[in-house]
Amino acid sequence: MFGSKKSPGPEQEAASSPAYPGQGELYAASSRRRRPFRHAPRWVKAVTAVVSVLLLGVLAFGGYWAWRLQSNISTSQLSAGGQRTEGAVNDSTDRLQILVLGSDTRSGNNSQYGTADQSSGYGQSDVMMLLDISADNKHVNVVSFPRDLMVDVPACTDSKTNQAYPEQKSAMINSAMAQAGIGCAVDTVNKLTGLEVDHFMMADFNAVKELSNAVGGVEVCVTAAVNDPDSQLNLPAGKSQVQGDQALAFLRTRHAFANGGDLGRIQAQQAFLASLSRKLKSEGTLGNPQKTLTIADTITKNLTVDSGLSSIPSLLTIANRLKNIDPANINFITTPTVPSPQDPNRLTLDEPAASNFFAALRNSPDLSQPAPAAPTEAPATPAAPAYDKSLQPVSIANGTGVAGRSTAIAGLLSDAGFTKVTKLQAQAQSQTMVYYSAGFEDVAADVAALFGLPATSVQQVANIQGVQLYAGTDFATGTKPAAPPSSADSSGSVVAQTGSDQTCQSANPAGY
Repeated sequence: MFGSKKSPGPEQEAASSPAYPGQGELYAASSRRRRPFRHAPRWVKAVTAVVSVLLLGVLAFGGYWAWRLQSNISTSQLSAGGQRTEGAVNDSTDRLQILVLGSDTRSGNNSQYGTADQSSGYGQSDVMMLLDISADNKHVNVVSFPRDLMVDVPACTDSKTNQAYPEQKSAMINSAMAQAGIGCAVDTVNKLTGLEVDHFMMADFNAVKELSNAVGGVEVCVTAAVNDPDSQLNLPAGKSQVQGDQALAFLRTRHAFANGGDLGRIQAQQAFLASLSRKLKSEGTLGNPQKTLTIADTITKNLTVDSGLSSIPSLLTIANRLKNIDPANINFITTPTVPSPQDPNRLTLDEPAASNFFAALRNSPDLSQPAPAAPTEAPATPAAPAYDKSLQPVSIANGTGVAGRSTAIAGLLSDAGFTKVTKLQAQAQSQTMVYYSAGFEDVAADVAALFGLPATSVQQVANIQGVQLYAGTDFATGTKPAAPPSSADSSGSVVAQTGSDQTCQSANPAGY
């Protein structure tokens, strides 16, 4: 009947039956095998869900921190119009120079340390250090420039306003960035040293407080109790852990150490950084992800860099180069200075020591080794000499303050084979130097080696012919100049310590 549901007939039953014996069993078995894939056990689903959530969490965590750290960073131009002759460097493999600045701006989080009118324009550089990393990562120099150092600031143009500022003669180096920005400070250091700084990093007061808290304090030492009402530094005699406001006060105090001048403050700043580097190294802080993120967040929130360092990978590249360096190979050096003749509260470069130091720094990042010593005995098969010593013009300028001293020195040169010697009377100077004209580099190096002089005591000049040994008051007696003092002196000619030195700051006896 139309529309009725009929029972299957024999033909229909045959059509729905298996085509060959056993096909039914195979079909049933196949159905049983496919069934588990359609209905996964609950534990598989649970594990899959957990893994998915964890994976998304890791990606979100990494993405969040990458975004947060990147958004923390502020940037500024590397130069304020200064000419550059060197190409871009490879931050991973080349020798690298980074100017590290501490700003004294009182705006934002720093308002508690004064008022905005205490720092004009972009603020002044309360700290100025040149970080010099060798290409092989074996040597690091940290060169401090006293904020009271009088220098010539080149003409600079503010990259934000395009306003041009004329050259300033005999201005304090810490004022270089106040008008035209950080790039002007970089240009000033380039002009002063003859180097070309590759990058800069600038932090403010708040960075010191937060970083010292993030690492759990930094150990410092003073020879006597300190109570400085200006910086609020209050420490007992001996060793202390400082962090937060006390860490900042330790770095800022001008009156608490040495004679209350800028050089004493620099020694304290260098000691603080040396102690910090030892702590990061010994505690494996940079190997702890949580601490590393905290430190990175702290630093980037208070950091301004040039565009070449404005990405997290770029900053990590620098960190990776520094993290395995032995603190003993971190050399802290202060630019050689003397009190200014015009103002004893200001400093000027100590010449020729400063020029020689910058020349040595331009030549090599390894300042720890003196010139090679002269051989004590001839080798078995001596190589042919590069020149005839008896034909080289060598003069002796007697600046020892001792009449006739050049005759004794001439005898030492003659014994070494330098027989073409002339003697000159000269004004007294403290340090023995070797000067030479173009083409006499090898002769000058041999003369320096003969008297045990370091590379920093050798300098090319234009107003002599050949080589001149300018004997200073350190060479008034004996066969070699007297060794310079190993520790910093009150004149501030050179202040040096390494990252492994545990120094104790001399408290200012003037009541602080």
